[in-house]
Amino acid sequence: MRILIVEDEPTLGKQLKSTLEANGYAVDLSVDGEDGHFMGSTEDYDAVILDLGLPEIDGLTVLGMWRKEGRKFPVLVLTARDSWSDKVAGLDAGADDYLAKPFQSEELIARLRALIRRASGNSSSELIAGGVRLDTRSGRVTLDGEPVKLTAQEYKLLSYLLHHKGKVVSRTELIEHIYDQDFDRDSNTIEVFVTRIRKKLGPDVITTIRGLGYSLDDPAHGGRG
Repeated sequence: MRILIVEDEPTLGKQLKSTLEANGYAVDLSVDGEDGHFMGSTEDYDAVILDLGLPEIDGLTVLGMWRKEGRKFPVLVLTARDSWSDKVAGLDAGADDYLAKPFQSEELIARLRALIRRASGNSSSELIAGGVRLDTRSGRVTLDGEPVKLTAQEYKLLSYLLHHKGKVVSRTELIEHIYDQDFDRDSNTIEVFVTRIRKKLGPDVITTIRGLGYSLDDPAHGGRG
C-alpha cells in the first residue's frame, strides 16, 4: 500500500513517514500544498494523509482540487483544528475521515487501515483467499492456520493483491503501489517476489495472466494463464 503524507511540520512529517514505513507502507512525503497537490494528481496512492494548515495552498483547497480532478483515493484529514465547523468543511470537501492533533499513532494506523479496506471493498481486517489469511492489524500471514514468514516486499505485494482479490493487477500497478517515489523501481523484481510467495504459500496462490499481470482469488474461482 502506497501512502502520501502532506504535512508541513518537518518533525511530525518525518515521524509519520517512519511510523507508516515500520508498518509496511510505502510512503511519500510532501511539505506544502502545491507540491502535495501535484503528487496526488500525478501519482497513484492507496490513501492520503492531508494536513489542512499548509503553506502555498491550504489543505481544503488541495482536497477540493483532487476531487474535481476525479482523484478517488481515501483522504484522512489531519489537523490541529478541532472545531465542528472545520470537521464539517473537511468532510464536505471530500475527506473520508478526520483526526485532530495531538493523536496516538496507533489510532492513525487503525483509521488508515480501515479507509484502505473500505476503498477496496473489504469490511474485515482479515483478508482471506482459500487457506491464506492476512491480518492487516498484526501483519500476520498464515496458510491453513500455520504462520508464514514473508519479507517486507513480499508482504506488500501479497497485501495489495488480497485487497484487490479477483482483479487483474498489472506489474506497473504493483510497482506504483508497493514502492515509494524514491525507490529504484525494477519490474523484474515483481516476478521474483511472486515466485517467492508461491514457494511459501503454494504454486497456485497467484495466477499469471499473460500480457496483463497477476490475479489472486479464492480457489473456487479458478484462474487463467
